[in-house]
Amino acid sequence: MMLISSTLMAAEQTRYISDNVYTFIHGGPGTQYRILGSVEAGQPVTYLGEMQNDYAKVVDHKGREGWVDSKMLDSGKSFRVQLPEVQAELDRVKAELENITNESDSSTQVIRQLRSQLANAEEALAKASSERDSATRELTKLKNDERFELMKQGGMIAGIGVLIGVILVYLPRPRRRQKNRW
Repeated sequence: MMLISSTLMAAEQTRYISDNVYTFIHGGPGTQYRILGSVEAGQPVTYLGEMQNDYAKVVDHKGREGWVDSKMLDSGKSFRVQLPEVQAELDRVKAELENITNESDSSTQVIRQLRSQLANAEEALAKASSERDSATRELTKLKNDERFELMKQGGMIAGIGVLIGVILVYLPRPRRRQKNRW
């Protein structure tokens, strides 16, 4: 039973075709010519401009001159060449994204700090406004008390002046000495 289940599990696993595919390079334009070697898929070759029997004359990356089936040639970059470029671009974009994310995080922290500072400043402003209003009321009260005190003192001085004036009017006057008196 265990053997059956392991083979079933192995049968359902995902597999991939190997990337190590190659084509032969021949000494002449056909399969009847000697094989000089092989060129792996994706390797760059230089097309020399000669075509015979659906074979193209090329120079491979090792400097060997030979013939390959023309349907195996493509003018676009192969995946083998494109993959490192794409991988490098992906790494660059990932690094840039990480920098932007870090900047965004630091910007978010700065915004939080600024909001906190703003809240503290608003609290301080409210407290200062309250103290200012209280001080203004106290100053107004002091001014009013000072005016009342001045009026009270003025009234007392006027009252004392009137009282002295009345007393002086009713005080007996000294008589004048007569000159004819001895």
